[in-house]
Amino acid sequence: MAIMKIRVLGCSGAIGQHARTTSFLLDQHILLDAGTGVADLPLGEMVQIDHLLLTHSHLDHVTALPLMLDAVAGLRKQPLRVHALPATIEALRAHIFNDIIWPDFSVIPSPQQPMVQFHPIEVGQVLTLSGKKIEVLPAHHTVPAVGFAVHTPQGHWVFTGDTERNPAFWQRLRQLPLAMLVIELTFSQRASALAHVSRHLCPQVLAQELAQLSMPLQTGCRIGLTHTKPLEVALLHAEVQALGLERQYPLFWLEAGQIFEF
Repeated sequence: MAIMKIRVLGCSGAIGQHARTTSFLLDQHILLDAGTGVADLPLGEMVQIDHLLLTHSHLDHVTALPLMLDAVAGLRKQPLRVHALPATIEALRAHIFNDIIWPDFSVIPSPQQPMVQFHPIEVGQVLTLSGKKIEVLPAHHTVPAVGFAVHTPQGHWVFTGDTERNPAFWQRLRQLPLAMLVIELTFSQRASALAHVSRHLCPQVLAQELAQLSMPLQTGCRIGLTHTKPLEVALLHAEVQALGLERQYPLFWLEAGQIFEF
């Protein structure tokens, strides 16, 4: 099996200088979430994307989708295939591709040859896209949401998506060989009430969630923290260190531009 490359296009919980919202590029042809980081891709790379996997419908994860379609409209030969929960697809149709916020690219330039096609997915489903196997994992958020497990030659690269406490996710994760886990950490402890209401993680809940791994991680596996709010970064670093999480787990902080090979 060939080496797989996963590039971090965006991993911030909000925008700001050098802050790009969630998006990962799997080799050349699969995009996972369409945050603002997609805008840094050259058009030649953008047009090579055949599949987009969406975790959920929130703007920081879908904002680049309509703009990306418009940017490469004259270059694409086939529709971009968007794989998402039915509720996410419904939200995109109702609130973005509605001919008010943005043209309905699912029927133009024609219904027979549209710019985008929507493909519903469900938790537990295993997709085969561009030769890669990707499992849909459960997430617990304010809107219907999922995570993803991407099979690589070294194990699974797993992304939690936006989520809070999620027992079903950890139950499945304990059954998978892990190459890397990417888990969100959005708010600091001082904003723990907001984290709970918005179904995001703060450091103490992150510690409780990671404890559910309840198994030794395989050699070389690391845990990347993502989706942090730019105003919270310094405090989050201090709180994670104070909890001793970096001593218990192979944690690191994701940065836009990082490339991981598996």
